[in-house]
Amino acid sequence: MRQVTVLGSCGAYPEPGRACSGFLVEWDGFRLVLDLGYATLPRLLSHCPDGALDAVVITHEHPDHCIDLHGLFRMRFYGGNGARLPLYCTPGVLSRLSGLEPEADLHTVFDVHELPGTHSIGPFELTGVLLPHYVPNVGVRLQNAQIALAYTGDTGPDPLLAELGRDTDLYIVDATDRKGELQQPHRNLLSAEEAGHWATRAGTRRLMLTHFWPGTDRPASAATARSTFNGEVLIADEDLVVPLDPI
Repeated sequence: MRQVTVLGSCGAYPEPGRACSGFLVEWDGFRLVLDLGYATLPRLLSHCPDGALDAVVITHEHPDHCIDLHGLFRMRFYGGNGARLPLYCTPGVLSRLSGLEPEADLHTVFDVHELPGTHSIGPFELTGVLLPHYVPNVGVRLQNAQIALAYTGDTGPDPLLAELGRDTDLYIVDATDRKGELQQPHRNLLSAEEAGHWATRAGTRRLMLTHFWPGTDRPASAATARSTFNGEVLIADEDLVVPLDPI
């Protein structure tokens, strides 16, 4: 299988029946997770019943993007899953999660690689790029000879968004649409309209909107994104499966 499955799509906290940020990327048997926010672990286990993964990538330390990484730690620690799991993340992620259980060493389960930076990870080259947010946040690009996809994590407007998503098959972009965000003096989140704008600048084939603020009218956000992007616009909905097609 070559596909992306949405584990969660909410920002801040999960709406009923949903989860916060998380995506499962599968490529010819290689399984990688991008973010594990609130309520994503049970959804991940419904797709990977044994919890077997090849790598985890966490964009930043906010709990709506990383908290269920601690649940995965406990599952592997107490379940005796064997070899350490490669984890690519900003330094703040482990610092924050360590506060939940200070006596437990997360390194016993995770083989940690710091982001930003470039890494060879299974069938992909992973590139992490710092983007503006309240804490260090890394946009992620996964690429091989056949495919390129990118994910912003949480971010404000920045020219690097065009490069992160350049000529991708799928660009997963923050479209929080939080009330009052556009009036903030220092922008740390995007609107759906801005998501469409940066997808156009990047030349991506498909745009997936995610990180919706609870209560957001998602079809309205998609319509707004289509005003600035002429390609296919997808709404991240839990358990949505998106095939990865060659560029």
